Amino acid sequence: MKTKINPLIISLLIFLPAISMAAEVEGMPAADALKRLQDGNAKFVAATLTGLNGQELVVRRTELTKDQKPFAIIVSCSDSRVPPELIFDVGLGDVFVVRTAGEVVDPVAMGSVEYAVEHLGTNLIVVLGHQKCGAVAAAVSHAKESGNIPDVLKAIAPAVGETKGKPGDPLDNAVRANAVDIAKHVETTGPFIPPRVKAGTLKVLAARYDMDSGKVELLQ
Repeated sequence: MKTKINPLIISLLIFLPAISMAAEVEGMPAADALKRLQDGNAKFVAATLTGLNGQELVVRRTELTKDQKPFAIIVSCSDSRVPPELIFDVGLGDVFVVRTAGEVVDPVAMGSVEYAVEHLGTNLIVVLGHQKCGAVAAAVSHAKESGNIPDVLKAIAPAVGETKGKPGDPLDNAVRANAVDIAKHVETTGPFIPPRVKAGTLKVLAARYDMDSGKVELLQ
């Protein structure tokens, strides 16, 4: 006589270990992660980068074949002049980077951020806008684009509207507002991030990178 096993029990046996592993992952505290980014940016500004090279890099690369534990998530623009790893003087496996034009966060980008929070235990998210952002500039000037580019500009349009007519440079005002808006969207969206923000274990910050000085300025 064959014994039938309840399908629900089988499902629990399969998924509970994965759920448990996700819950047990503990990353660097947000305050420590932020300090590390700020210290790294100070080195970038001073042109005293300390990245690994030679055999140290080979060893680190080998270590990362086992797993990854990035201490921060950087949501930044795809602009080739804004590489987060260099701006914050970090190396392989240090930061989980999500890059899109204008650092726009659509559902796919949001899912990428959520993955790092839920499965890698990362406790700091920095949304990094930057000086002279081409995507924001196109949105400010209401550029006529084709293909999928209008979707990018549409996502940035609220920041342009918020800052219209305000004192100062229209482009830079929109750059700042866009980063802040996206940070607010990230911290209030989905099942994983809002509870951690409320509990104080996860921080979501907006920042602006100045291409002239190399400095990253926190916006909130």
